[in-house]
Amino acid sequence: CFSSHPFYYQWSKLANGAVAKSSEKQSKNVLSPDKMLLVSKLPNGLVIASLENNSPVSSVGVFVKAGSRYEAVENQGVCHILRLAANLTTKGASAFRICRGVEAVGGGLSVRSSRETMVYSVECLRDHVDTVMEYLINVTTAPEFRPWEVNDLTSRVKVDKALAHQCPQIGVIEKLHEAAYKNALSNSLYCPDYMIGKVTSEELLSFVNDNFTSGRMALVGLGVKHSVLQQVGEQFLSVRTGAGSPGAKAIYRGGELRVQNGDSLVHTLITSEGAVTGSAEANAFSVLQRVLGAGPHVKRGSNATSKLSQGIAKATTQPFDVSGIVIGDKVIKAALAQVTGVAQGGVSEEDVTRAKNQLKADYLMSIESSEGMLEEMGAQALSNEAYLAPDTVTQSIDSVSLVDVVNAAKKFVDGKKSMAASGHLANTPFLDEL
Repeated sequence: CFSSHPFYYQWSKLANGAVAKSSEKQSKNVLSPDKMLLVSKLPNGLVIASLENNSPVSSVGVFVKAGSRYEAVENQGVCHILRLAANLTTKGASAFRICRGVEAVGGGLSVRSSRETMVYSVECLRDHVDTVMEYLINVTTAPEFRPWEVNDLTSRVKVDKALAHQCPQIGVIEKLHEAAYKNALSNSLYCPDYMIGKVTSEELLSFVNDNFTSGRMALVGLGVKHSVLQQVGEQFLSVRTGAGSPGAKAIYRGGELRVQNGDSLVHTLITSEGAVTGSAEANAFSVLQRVLGAGPHVKRGSNATSKLSQGIAKATTQPFDVSGIVIGDKVIKAALAQVTGVAQGGVSEEDVTRAKNQLKADYLMSIESSEGMLEEMGAQALSNEAYLAPDTVTQSIDSVSLVDVVNAAKKFVDGKKSMAASGHLANTPFLDEL
């Protein structure tokens, strides 16, 4: 029974309006330029970001630096298991209670992960935010991972992995990371076949203890008062303090992996080392991406301004998807020739201006939804312990010059390449032939 657990007693005090007073030394609120978003950092290292938009629907997320890049050789696949284990019994609530309690108020609890982070989020009508946050706290701070429940996840892991790899693009992206990096970022988002059914409860708890610490977390809320999130952070997310395990440094090495199968299309990805996220150079690469082509902006559109589409139209009459599907020797070489052309100055101010407008539009539209806004706030809070207003982000995009774009293209052309390909590869060149 959850009511007998100390978590319930403490949460009841908070939900009933008892305010835990915090001194200015413990937390400092920083009002962002948009006058609505608050960011603070508690003494335990937890970063809190909130946007009280008076929406009838509230969203709260716990962002953790605990993606697959932090897995070791001995526990590969642990993040995949954690993602599926979010609704299992915790120290404060049974699996049935979590499921029934969230659904009873029309809410939802979801977990998603990348190579960098894991995100636990809840969404519900703001009148019930106290109820669903109770379960969010239990899932992130008090998991039990009972052995029989963990064993029952084996079939779900197999199905989840099989469904993901039915999409060829996912498979080739996984192979690209494996080829490009020596460690850390080479880890898959999915549990390796040889580890399915072998990740134990002790390994799950050990990973959580090492990585789910306050210094590696950000608590983010939309439609929630900042003071409420601060109280939650101080009272419930201080179970494990400190910076946690640093993890291995990702080492880019370059390489090539090919998967021969019976697919009618060949999927090929070619890359080189890019720039640090959030840097000016990263903005230049993003603009370069739009110059070359980031997919049509209109449903079933032709994306006529894409240099890749233009170059490939000359090389073949077969359909081409600039998001990653490359067919044949001529097409791959034509695509690389377009990048080389930009590196040699074959791009105009008009091309760069159009690409910057597309990038700004993509960014602004991505934060129009509550899910996109929560994701953006969490990503910035976790990496920068601050929030850059949309005006600041668009200004940084506008500051990218034609020279910056050309230099980004040169870095790609001159850099050490990585390549992954899958499909019928008879006409697909090897990396050293390009």
